[in-house]
Amino acid sequence: MTPRVVATEAAVALVERLKARHGPLMFHQSGGCCDGSAPMCYAAGEFRTGGSDVHLGDIAGCPFWMGAAQFDYWKHTQLIIDVTPGRGAGFSLEAPEGVRFLTRSRLFTDEEGAELAAAPPASGG
Repeated sequence: MTPRVVATEAAVALVERLKARHGPLMFHQSGGCCDGSAPMCYAAGEFRTGGSDVHLGDIAGCPFWMGAAQFDYWKHTQLIIDVTPGRGAGFSLEAPEGVRFLTRSRLFTDEEGAELAAAPPASGG
């Protein structure tokens, strides 16, 4: 099945460095303003997901969650998690590294969209 979320080589390398330092990680992307709409990296369990979050898949062995309202806007795209220079949110673990995670995307093909519609992502809780 086509993954809903993938990561670039640079993002995977950063995740691996962060895992070596902090242990298991998780990601969450909400629909909030400012940094809240960027993918946020946390130590596993430091962000509590709820029924309004959906699990889109894993990147570099880390679960990636998105707020349901935000997912409604992005459901027709594959999320591509990348990294870029610049300081991101203070709560995201990459902030002290001088880089930040960001989301790029591409539209799913009609075939991929149909495949994914038959297997919607799981909700949190």
